[in-house]
Amino acid sequence: METERKTEMEAAVEEKPAMAVEETESMAEVKEGTEVAEALEVEVPAAEVPVETAAKAPAAEVPTESMADYTKELEASFRKIREGDILTGTVIHVDEEGVTLDLDYYAPGVIKAADMSRDPGFSVLNDVHVGDRLEATVVKRDDGAGNILLSCVEAAEALGWDKLQTYLEEKTILPVKVSQVVNKGVVGYLEGIRGFIPASHLSLSYVEDLESFVGKSLDVRVITVEKAREKLVLSARDVLKEREAEAMNHKISMIAPGTVMEGKVESLMPYGAFVDLGEGLSGLVHVSQISQKRIKAPSEVLKVGDTVKVKVLNTNNGKISLSMKALAEDAQPDEVDGKLAAQYSSGKSVGTSLGDLLKGLKL
Repeated sequence: METERKTEMEAAVEEKPAMAVEETESMAEVKEGTEVAEALEVEVPAAEVPVETAAKAPAAEVPTESMADYTKELEASFRKIREGDILTGTVIHVDEEGVTLDLDYYAPGVIKAADMSRDPGFSVLNDVHVGDRLEATVVKRDDGAGNILLSCVEAAEALGWDKLQTYLEEKTILPVKVSQVVNKGVVGYLEGIRGFIPASHLSLSYVEDLESFVGKSLDVRVITVEKAREKLVLSARDVLKEREAEAMNHKISMIAPGTVMEGKVESLMPYGAFVDLGEGLSGLVHVSQISQKRIKAPSEVLKVGDTVKVKVLNTNNGKISLSMKALAEDAQPDEVDGKLAAQYSSGKSVGTSLGDLLKGLKL
């Protein structure tokens, strides 16, 4: 038994050097093959490259993407759109048939030309441009071509009246294009809703030819909103009156107190006379500022149509206060050595407060 065990151990010891020799020869062959490949610029398969050589090769750059890169797409995929929803989108295409909107969704929105507006004068090609933001109601989630079918007309019915009520409360000035003439006025569309502008609210003066307003753009204010009766009334006159008042106030503010002006008496009232100063300006000469004499009514001294010179006292609160008496008083000191002195020396009464002061004065 011992002899057999010894024989087996000796055999094992003899096998180990043999295996080591085989491994060494294999590594030498691989190394030799690699050196040859490098010399010939031949790519060596990865499986055949030694571990040490593979570790030295540079790692390939792998692009990294985060969830933030897909946020928009993810939100669009989870977003639920239902018929009747009102969406806001950006116009990305316009043609005679309608417009296409970018809804920040995986499907674009489409609005047919007939669903853009009820205004008979509306033109898709002229009134809508790429980049415009539009609100529209979802009519169908799929029009058969993968698009969301929308309608601006339905959105106007849903949102328009609320916007018009806000315009009324805030007295917002808005541009409106006159589309047609109707009985006693014209029609224009605001927020897609038909609005009526009475003839008396088209201008500051009487309008005889209503047809001349068709196609024109007017700045208007909303003066009546009744959703239940579908009644919308607009006014251009209110805007014109306000702008005229602003222009007038600016003119008045440019007149400095003390300025001497000339004008015509346009009307007489118990409390004073109104003088037309030109350029739409008018001022009041209070009865106490008409004459140096005490008078009961302006008609004692003035009549309509008289040309008078006046002095501006002040322009407070957008009103021009004038005085004829102050102008006369300013002129008298220069006349003391002339006309008034002659009157005094002749013994005639001057009839002015300054003349009373001169009484008894030795010249």
